Amino acid sequence: MQEKGYLILESGHIFEGKIIGRPVRGYGEVVFHTGMTGYQEILTDPSYTEQIVVMTYPLIGNYGINSDDFESRKPWLSGFVTAESCDEPSHWQSDRTLFDYLQENGIVGLTEVDTRAIVRLIRDKGSLKGWIVPAETAEVPDAKQFDFSLPLQGHVQKATTPEMYQASIAGRYHVVVMDFGAKTNIIQSVVDLGCKVTVVPARTSFNKIQELQPDGIVLSNGPGDPTECTDILPTIRKLAETYPLMGICLGHQLLSLAFGASTGKMLFGHRGSNHPVKDLTTGQIWITSQNHGYAVLDENFPDALEVTHIHVNDGSIEGVRVKGLPAFSVQFHPEACPGPRDSEELFMKFMQLMAEQGEHYLALVGK
Repeated sequence: MQEKGYLILESGHIFEGKIIGRPVRGYGEVVFHTGMTGYQEILTDPSYTEQIVVMTYPLIGNYGINSDDFESRKPWLSGFVTAESCDEPSHWQSDRTLFDYLQENGIVGLTEVDTRAIVRLIRDKGSLKGWIVPAETAEVPDAKQFDFSLPLQGHVQKATTPEMYQASIAGRYHVVVMDFGAKTNIIQSVVDLGCKVTVVPARTSFNKIQELQPDGIVLSNGPGDPTECTDILPTIRKLAETYPLMGICLGHQLLSLAFGASTGKMLFGHRGSNHPVKDLTTGQIWITSQNHGYAVLDENFPDALEVTHIHVNDGSIEGVRVKGLPAFSVQFHPEACPGPRDSEELFMKFMQLMAEQGEHYLALVGK
């Protein structure tokens, strides 16, 4: 029999459900994801560090968990909330249940919850902190007894790789991925292009990266507020002025900050696999996968940058390029796992920039 539990929000609202996973307390920012599939990737995406993720699709867990679709070495979220959850999955790749995976990784989950009401609340009030707690008595807990002032910060340092490693040892171009909390499929997408790939910790110096002799740089996705990473911005600017560079999600925000833009927290963020984005160069609309709670602001937008993509629904900035340099970034996920693959061509654009830079170098040295 499943134990009763509660999601307690800093607004004072309390939602009752049943505990799945480890019956422990979980604290974090409560966010919602609108994807119909991809819960395994969401569980292991470092961008969800210290967040409680509410799934809007009603039935979660029906295809289980497999060993091939993890996005990192462990789950990073603080809690997982569903309307319904399946403990008898049916899929040929499944090797454990959602229940088992949460349990073995010490993550608390809550099911049989009114997720529609939670989403409406967040959309109205904005981001909220919350606790998932097992029922300790027969009485409903008092929200005033819980501390919502505990800090949620330093996420990049928690999620980045502790040391440099090679994801691929050979290829036409050598790409260095700065890991701010990178999804496996971002790294794999670059490997699949036929590149040698070296992944480095978030705060690796410019000189150390230069010693690796890269042909291009990728700034990965990652969790948290980009303004907590201001110490990295001079390195990012110098990299963009030296090598072809592509930024994704948090990497997009950091590149924008490095060239004078500002970022701000969104009311409830973009998290899902059906976000329409307009390419301002071609007029084409892409359906994209997104996961972010911060955005680049259009207020006092710097002359050094040009906006290349916008979100169709709210007009927020979804892509920029650095004028005069082979550097660009997007807020969405072109690797799109899970999600649509409309924007995969951006990886080919990055390859083209490295090829052009190589030809330019050969012309300079007279070869």
